[in-house]
Amino acid sequence: MLACSCVLASEPVRFEKRALHMGVEWEVIVYQVDGKSDRDAMAAIDAAMARIEQLDKILSDYSPTSELSKLSDSAPTSKPIPLSDDLYRVLAAADELSAQSDGAFDVTLGSLTKLWRRARRQQALPGAEQLQEALACTGQQHLKLDHAKKTAELTRARMRLDLGGIAKGFAAQEGLAVLQQLGFPRAMVRGSGDFALGDPPPGEKGWRVGLAPIDPDAKPDFFVVAANCAISTSGDSRQHLIVDGRRYSHLIDPRTGLGIERQSSVTVIAPTGLLADGLASAISILGPDRGAKLAQSQADVAMRMIVREPSGKESIIETRIERWAEAVKQKATSR
Repeated sequence: MLACSCVLASEPVRFEKRALHMGVEWEVIVYQVDGKSDRDAMAAIDAAMARIEQLDKILSDYSPTSELSKLSDSAPTSKPIPLSDDLYRVLAAADELSAQSDGAFDVTLGSLTKLWRRARRQQALPGAEQLQEALACTGQQHLKLDHAKKTAELTRARMRLDLGGIAKGFAAQEGLAVLQQLGFPRAMVRGSGDFALGDPPPGEKGWRVGLAPIDPDAKPDFFVVAANCAISTSGDSRQHLIVDGRRYSHLIDPRTGLGIERQSSVTVIAPTGLLADGLASAISILGPDRGAKLAQSQADVAMRMIVREPSGKESIIETRIERWAEAVKQKATSR
């Protein structure tokens, strides 16, 4: 998880709320605005949380009644399925990112995702036959979108969609949009490691965000200061499986159906949460060299990746991060 803090010369009125959505803790912060009451601020926060909850009901692969799950249930589709604007936007962005990442980002891995969730619960690798059956149900090319009509077709039997690598970033950006529309530009929305940042807190250049280290219990020691952008971290420090001394991440390589074996923490700063979250996921799969190239190919994107190979070798790869980074690394401070 990332840590976010701001150090203020004075203490303007700040409102905040936390709630559980999409299986993680969400936090919304807004600062007082002239002409707006305390009740206005809390109503705006509640509206942002309601938007996040709404998106969870659309994009979740856990809920059998979500729009996403119902779309998966239709595979193989007999005709194009009309999509809500929200689901279409996420699937269209995922399709574009899949092409840009040479297939590393793939939202059709739902069958494999469920298989590996069960494997982590049981602390045992999936069987080879199970892996091949699940892998046969995947392939981004089998998700057909009609951009003019906003429809989708799933052409592979038993295909399941999983938006876990992009949905929270989208929800964060949408929650922030609600706050801005209601007149609260100095705001921040966080869902676990996904941040959407509005105008900076009063008297500050930006929101101070500590980037997640590779060890789950370590405190951040590298900070960025940013505003009017999104920050997402993809990592596997807490979601992995170790069998016979080999470590398998919850991040799945679409080519093999296996969890990647290197450990990493990838943070991306991008104009939108949709892009930041999706890129962080894709770069985690691609690895240091190909991941850095993908980050460099994206305008207005910064990336910091900490990698620990199975051999224990650790390295840090950065792209344009100097624009955002504090001049000196600092130890985490309480907010």
